[in-house]
Amino acid sequence: MPNLTIGPKVRKPLHLHDRELKKLELRAQAMREDLIDMLVEAKSGHSAGPLGMADIYTALYFHIMTHDPKNPDWELRDRLILSCGHTVPIRYVAMAHAGYFPKKYMNTLRKFGSPLQGHPEKEWLPGLETTSGPLGSGSSQAVGMAYTGLLDRKPWRVYCIMSDGELACGQTWEAMLFAGRNNLYNCTFIIDRNNIQIDGTTEEIMPLEPLTQKFESFGMNVLHCAGNSIRDFVETVERAHAVTEKPTVIIADTIPGYGVDFMEYDFSWHGKPPAPGDERNKAMASLRTLGGRIQSEHE
Repeated sequence: MPNLTIGPKVRKPLHLHDRELKKLELRAQAMREDLIDMLVEAKSGHSAGPLGMADIYTALYFHIMTHDPKNPDWELRDRLILSCGHTVPIRYVAMAHAGYFPKKYMNTLRKFGSPLQGHPEKEWLPGLETTSGPLGSGSSQAVGMAYTGLLDRKPWRVYCIMSDGELACGQTWEAMLFAGRNNLYNCTFIIDRNNIQIDGTTEEIMPLEPLTQKFESFGMNVLHCAGNSIRDFVETVERAHAVTEKPTVIIADTIPGYGVDFMEYDFSWHGKPPAPGDERNKAMASLRTLGGRIQSEHE
């Protein structure tokens, strides 16, 4: 296949000034608090992964991606594919904060007739690019979109968020073969490397390492970042955009349950919400200090 290129696109620089960074960090913190209340109201859903990914979603929706909440089908929008659909609650929160739908809808998570289903349903909620549930399918959808974008010489980019646990799915590696073979530099895969899955750690269930060398052998540009650092993630995406000869995989090291001290690193919180009352209140108190990492303004 010939080396296709897309035309130039006017984008704001990704460099973060300190004031911008502070706003994003406060947004991520507010999103985590909304996430807890949404899960408590739903009485079901996933806690650990969404808490760990709040910083990345904040960076994508409020600094990196080109998109228009008032026109979710805008042709020139960047495409965000969520492969690990069970972590969608934090995406819903980000979309509500961005203005895709009223924040009051967050209280309808997983309820009958709600557009905010436990796994994202494209036909129910404008702004979702795909319906996802089966793990591993998002990478194939992403490379299809990215390939189309290059063929049609479109300026938009594709971002695909994936869990580390789903890397055990063979379909993922078929997608990587295709992406590398066709130089899909307009596609960036973001791996939530939190080292847990539903019944243990990834390295206990199905060892993944050495991940970097595996992706590189498939023709990928591999970058690493601290996924709970908005600045580090943004700078890593900027480095990814500078590579024009191959697709990029960003391995984002995150802490599952980030900000809620009794959830952090604990795989048992993969698929359950906090209980109303004391557990919810303890989670909120912990979030005010991000698990003790910052001094609470309430103290």
